[in-house]
Amino acid sequence: MTQPPGPLRPDQQQELVRQIGAALTAPIPPGWRQLRVEYRAAGRHVEADLLVTGPDGRPRVAQPPPEAVRLLGVLRSGMYRPGLGTWLGAILVFAPGQPPDVDFVRPDLEPPFRQQPPPIGFQDELRFFPRADEHIPGWLREGAGLTPPAGGGEVRTPRIYDGLDADGRPLIRRQPLLPAEIERVLAYLDAAPVILASRSNGPDAFAPDRADAVPMNFRTDGAWAWPGAVAYYLREHGVPPDPELVAHIRARRFTAPAEVPEPAKDLALAAITGEQPQTTV
Repeated sequence: MTQPPGPLRPDQQQELVRQIGAALTAPIPPGWRQLRVEYRAAGRHVEADLLVTGPDGRPRVAQPPPEAVRLLGVLRSGMYRPGLGTWLGAILVFAPGQPPDVDFVRPDLEPPFRQQPPPIGFQDELRFFPRADEHIPGWLREGAGLTPPAGGGEVRTPRIYDGLDADGRPLIRRQPLLPAEIERVLAYLDAAPVILASRSNGPDAFAPDRADAVPMNFRTDGAWAWPGAVAYYLREHGVPPDPELVAHIRARRFTAPAEVPEPAKDLALAAITGEQPQTTV
């Protein structure tokens, strides 16, 4: 990866944007009205999309010139701020006779990747552009396969269902899982370490005649803590887990950690029981 010798000054950033515009326009026939390039990157994973609006006013997809893509990478590297990282997404719009319109996605926000980068992409991102731990957002931490910071952060718990109807029956207002994902999600839910076990089972909210069916244990991956009911209802009734938990599992490539640090387990127990985690002096 090519990196500049140091941070780019604002005038150097503007010059690079000008060069990017020149590289984009070089192969475009005269008469174009607008060029819109969208750039997304995580480590060595790079995506670039170009829309060219021609004389007829219709935008058409075009192949971004390699030199423009390279310069966008140089601009991204040159805007790195130590400890804070750099942006992973940008949109640049060029129109004849007008200054370019440039929008950089904040470094704490994930750009809308066309194809989700592999874990090595996010790992390289943190290696090329190191961040202080407090400036690594959850989506980047999950994408890189990192565990939550020990002794800090917040462990989330999922909604089992989305409320009750007038008769007290559970309501589900969420998209079903893709068929190919069901077993992978179940495997994740069942593989995470148990932090609270119980020999007894609870009643099935979707089948009241099953009074002793739902496991009462709890598991955690260090970022979320969930009861055995989540996997049970998916397996027995096809009820998808909380959509945010599903997104988290997808971000981790359906691979649950075999071990979770003790401080993270304490936080997970606190999230379940409502008690403050124990601290050692």
